[in-house]
Amino acid sequence: MQKHFFSVIAKLNKVILPSFTKKRLDLAKASKLQLLIFGWRLYVTKKALG
Repeated sequence: MQKHFFSVIAKLNKVILPSFTKKRLDLAKASKLQLLIFGWRLYVTKKALG
């Protein structure tokens, strides 16, 4: 159930949130908001796969 929930959230993230890896964003120069979005996407992806 939890894995399915995070899979749905991951698909929504892919559609709604920007992909910083495709934009080649340097994480050392990223703003706090960009780091928050990056961390959120990473957390959801990890939960969806695990």
